[in-house]
Amino acid sequence: MLVLENATKTYIKDGKEVRALDGVSLAVPAGEFVVARGPSGCGKSTLLLTAGALLRPDSGRVSVDGQDPYAMGPEARAMLRARVIGFVFQQFHLAPYLTVRENVLAASLALRLPGAETRADELIERFQLADRANHLPAELSTGQKQRAALARALLNRPKLLLADEPTGNLDPGNASVVLEHIADFVREGGAALMVTHDAQADHLATRIVAIDRGRLQEHAAAPSRQTE
Repeated sequence: MLVLENATKTYIKDGKEVRALDGVSLAVPAGEFVVARGPSGCGKSTLLLTAGALLRPDSGRVSVDGQDPYAMGPEARAMLRARVIGFVFQQFHLAPYLTVRENVLAASLALRLPGAETRADELIERFQLADRANHLPAELSTGQKQRAALARALLNRPKLLLADEPTGNLDPGNASVVLEHIADFVREGGAALMVTHDAQADHLATRIVAIDRGRLQEHAAAPSRQTE
């Protein structure tokens, strides 16, 4: 589903060259939940942006669902993202002037997804947001906001889920709920790559990798529920 081969990305910061990605190779096939850990500034966010067809690497190859997004034009790349990839962020990025239902449905605009309203209602019910469907984000708890953001990410039935610290603003109870939903997505055949500091994710991951100074190291296979 997701393959990076020798991906490199370099920035210039304060006159010095910083390698955010230094020859990173990683494969995340369907049915795998990969957790990436590392200190701040180690390259985790750059890894997700590159994997998500949002940041072109200086060198190396990226494949998403068997396609190279960086060999495409901007419109085709945007359609690939909309069709194949779901994004979840720490800060939710919900439109403040839209209701929960409208925020979830916003993900379908690029694709004009048939049955989008039915799918949105199913996800809202599944994520226990039915009584908040017509509420604005300001009227939601932090946990409800993240569940709404996750529902939006899953609306188009993506094959790949990319999550950047999705539990960073949540208490342990809400974090556990969000992680279980991501694990469910993987159990149903999806692929997930998540960067996090949350140790709760370890028992749900199929693999844990470490990234430091732009380099990736594989850890031992995680004790996972995915294979149970």
